[in-house]
Amino acid sequence: MKTNVLFAVKIFLLISLFSFSSVNAESGENVYIKVNLWSNELYVIKNNKVIGEYPISPGTEESPTPIGIFKVVEKSKAWGGGFGTRWLGLNVPWGEYGIHGTNKPGLIGKNVSSGCVRMRNEDVEALFEIIPEGTIVYIDGPVTGMGKGEFKNLSFGSKGNLVQLVQERLKALGLYNGMVSGIYDLETERAVKKFQKINRLPVTGGVTVREYILLGLLE
Repeated sequence: MKTNVLFAVKIFLLISLFSFSSVNAESGENVYIKVNLWSNELYVIKNNKVIGEYPISPGTEESPTPIGIFKVVEKSKAWGGGFGTRWLGLNVPWGEYGIHGTNKPGLIGKNVSSGCVRMRNEDVEALFEIIPEGTIVYIDGPVTGMGKGEFKNLSFGSKGNLVQLVQERLKALGLYNGMVSGIYDLETERAVKKFQKINRLPVTGGVTVREYILLGLLE
């Protein structure tokens, strides 16, 4: 049976889920980055005015770019290779993601990365000069990479936005007391088992379509 994402799972909800302690929403910087995965564009905004606009290449369905509010926590000129001439690392809790250059500029604009945000080298070099560490980065887009795929089954060890959504729903139900981190740990698995037991489902500790539907994430 084909399932559709509810309106409640739009990015507006996802952004609210990223209110964990690692994100400092009270940054004193008046410059921030907005990444639009719907249009594959990156904007630099200062005092509510766009001062820079660049095309990007985000992740695929299999390796989606994280959605939410992050910070630039690392800047480097030394990564090289497929990461191009500059790297701006983000504090995504479930993996190493960043904004970086590329040695394949012809693919800019297409969903081809492993989850990072790729830019042309000349563009990321310009960005590197005006963006300090601590800058807030807002990433807006579909839950699954290109917005075409169905929700994947989850189990212990899974990572990403879907895990984060499940953790948030389980927390709202009083079944999960851990951090909404996007990492499917033992505490998440225990919470899922409690949820399954309450709803008279097979107690597997994993999340499939039936759990998504009962959690209100799919219809």
